[in-house]
Amino acid sequence: MNKRIMPFTSELQVRASDDGTSATLEGYFVVYNSETELWQGAFEEIAPGAFTDSLSNRDIMCLDNHDTRIVLGSTGSNTLELRSDEKGLYGKVTIDLEDPFAKSAYRKVQTGKVKGCSFGFYPIREETINREDGSIKWRVLEAELLEVSMTAFPAYPQTDISARQRDAESIRQEKLQRAKQRLKGLNKSE
Repeated sequence: MNKRIMPFTSELQVRASDDGTSATLEGYFVVYNSETELWQGAFEEIAPGAFTDSLSNRDIMCLDNHDTRIVLGSTGSNTLELRSDEKGLYGKVTIDLEDPFAKSAYRKVQTGKVKGCSFGFYPIREETINREDGSIKWRVLEAELLEVSMTAFPAYPQTDISARQRDAESIRQEKLQRAKQRLKGLNKSE
């Protein structure tokens, strides 16, 4: 299964420490029950509680624009706190301002150049809703959260859309294969 990302605009807040060596960035990295259009006719949303198991079992990273070379914090190092509430997944990351890449990422949010958040995840359990208008919606019920990110583009650019379309096709093929296997199993038992 391919990793998915889901960007959106957020109200991130920033604060520098008194000694100037660290800063915090906090806000909602995931908003539940918020439908996002992936491409025309295809939608996705995250259900409340989708990350409950993942939050307790993983070392989750906070990255700059999904770049694994720029780790701003992590739950394993206690520099990233994540908590799920009725609105979404709220996070607070303590950023080391002595790291030039982290400082640059922080400044972009601080100056308003970056206003978006995103998150990377593997869907574990989801429902597919085929709508009467011909559109499709995936509602993610359970997922493995890998990372949260600040991102400059809180809407899917064309390149991400084509990647998501490949992901969607891969998911469809996987589901088709599972359905075929179930049918084969039913035919053998008759």
